[in-house]
Amino acid sequence: MAGMKRKGAASVRKSTVEIMKEKAAARKKQIKKATANLKKAAKVRSTMLKKEREERKKLEAKLGPRKFSAADLKEFRELILGKRTEMLEELDTLKESMMDVTTGEYSAESSTYSLHMEQGTDAMEREKTFLFAARGSKFVSQLDDALVRIENGTYGLCRTCGLLVPKERLEAVPTAQTCAEYKNTGVPCERGKIAISLKKESE
Repeated sequence: MAGMKRKGAASVRKSTVEIMKEKAAARKKQIKKATANLKKAAKVRSTMLKKEREERKKLEAKLGPRKFSAADLKEFRELILGKRTEMLEELDTLKESMMDVTTGEYSAESSTYSLHMEQGTDAMEREKTFLFAARGSKFVSQLDDALVRIENGTYGLCRTCGLLVPKERLEAVPTAQTCAEYKNTGVPCERGKIAISLKKESE
């Protein structure tokens, strides 16, 4: 009877050991499967990231360079300085035309001139002259700002998308800070839209 009990107990122990082994094997199998799945997921993610980087590279290539060459900047500086000199000469001429030769004061400040000024045409001409002078002064200020941007390396960058404004536009309007499309419509050009989109993705 005692022998049967010992045999039964051994059988129970054996079954328990086998169950533990089976559980360990199942656990090992689960870990192996989970590890394989993680490796597979990492590989898929790596492939996706590589593809995204390649796509971004292609888009970046479409956007072109982000700064003008030293030679280009030198040309723009000379162009701006030339326009600045011309405008200052025009302003000097306008100031002379606004000045009353008898008093040495600007016509707007001369009561004598105002009293003797002809009606209509003279008043309109004087108003136009002051308007041109104001615009000229503003243009000189914009040209000075453009020279500062050349010095700090930001000249030609669109303030909306950060891309270079086309060289042709800057040659025509050296103070421009956006492309013509944005200036006229308030909407970035196609290249600009891509640049803004890429910037948002990286933020």
